[in-house]
Amino acid sequence: MYNGKVIICGVDTGKLPLLKEKEKEELIKRVKQGDNMARENLINGNLRLVLSVVKRFSNRGENPDDLFQVGCIGLIKSIDNFDITQNVKFSTYAVPMIIGEIRRYLRDNNSVKVSRSVKDTAYKAMQAKEKLISQTQKEPTVSQIAQELGLPKEEVVMALESIVEPVSLYEPVYADGGDTVHVLDQVGDKNDDNNWLCEISMRDAIQRLSMREKHILSLRFINGKTQMEVSKEIGISQAQVSRLEKIAINKIKS
Repeated sequence: MYNGKVIICGVDTGKLPLLKEKEKEELIKRVKQGDNMARENLINGNLRLVLSVVKRFSNRGENPDDLFQVGCIGLIKSIDNFDITQNVKFSTYAVPMIIGEIRRYLRDNNSVKVSRSVKDTAYKAMQAKEKLISQTQKEPTVSQIAQELGLPKEEVVMALESIVEPVSLYEPVYADGGDTVHVLDQVGDKNDDNNWLCEISMRDAIQRLSMREKHILSLRFINGKTQMEVSKEIGISQAQVSRLEKIAINKIKS
């Protein structure tokens, strides 16, 4: 920001042209006919739209120049894919495309890595959400988004949850002149004292087992081996493994 002017990528956005709806419609028709000059004018005439979307992400700590350039990619994609036969305003179609492109950029640069297939599902889910909002003018449910995509509800939930940015435990959530309340202060522990005592008792009981009993329980319940597999590994019969296993469990119970 310089003297109240928004400078992005070296461009004073205050001097960008602002197209009327009729002008956009005319330019889009010419673009679909292969007019490259009309395409350039349509891009320049919608850069303010990109800027308005970029402002939504101003609190992410990202370089605004980078977000603006990514938003322009979304704008160009929306121009190339816009269907003039549909009774939809160009801006209504373009905004979700621009938002989706920026969100994809933020996901790809997130420190928490998510598989490409899950990212693509999440991207499609967000596009479907924006589409449903524009159609119904209200927030769609996960079930409606899943139905729109033809995917199981659980898959959509998992995809959307996977791209949620992690929140620091020390991020402030409330401050009113006194001590600041952080996320860490709001984290609860559902375990009560009895659960902790049971865990301590369990650990103490296991420590009292013989080395062979510990080894058998480890192979059975940690490594997931059958009694026959355990018998072959430690060189005793399956019946002996079964007997020692029961003795060890009874010792822990008592």
